[in-house]
Amino acid sequence: MGYLACLALGSNIRPEFHLPAATAELGRCGRLVSVSRVWQPSPVDGSGRPDFLNAAVLLETDLAAATLCCDVTRPIEAALGRVRDPGDSHAPRTIDIDLALFDDDELVIEHRRVPDPQLLQRAFLAVPVAELRPGYLWPGTGRSLSQVAADLARRCPLHPRPDVRLDRPPPETC
Repeated sequence: MGYLACLALGSNIRPEFHLPAATAELGRCGRLVSVSRVWQPSPVDGSGRPDFLNAAVLLETDLAAATLCCDVTRPIEAALGRVRDPGDSHAPRTIDIDLALFDDDELVIEHRRVPDPQLLQRAFLAVPVAELRPGYLWPGTGRSLSQVAADLARRCPLHPRPDVRLDRPPPETC
């Protein structure tokens, strides 16, 4: 195996099923090195929509970043019922899978940058990814991902959800 890919996962439609199901599917693309805890951000928008649960997986793979990002994650999302609504980036979703880090590389794949710049802005992304790559140094800043995550989490608290686990098979569907 050649690369370490860190993928961020999010769901607010049956996350107890979709997060472990996505993890299992990603595991078919290499070796799952580790998984983060599942985190729930404090609600902020008052929209009444179900809260997102977020997590991350660290995958050792031979797949190139572009292949993983485009040819693997999108079909997994589709198989798990993800419907993209271009007019609403906060629409409820079964699963969202984003390539957050790929080795220590800086890449642009289609319209996405890796490392994902949202890791510097959103605790719900940074905290789970930092669990898996705490010593990752953000390019050009010298700040570790664990420092970034700690700063963000102080401003936007997260709560662990031990009842939802990535390292267990998803519960049976209804």
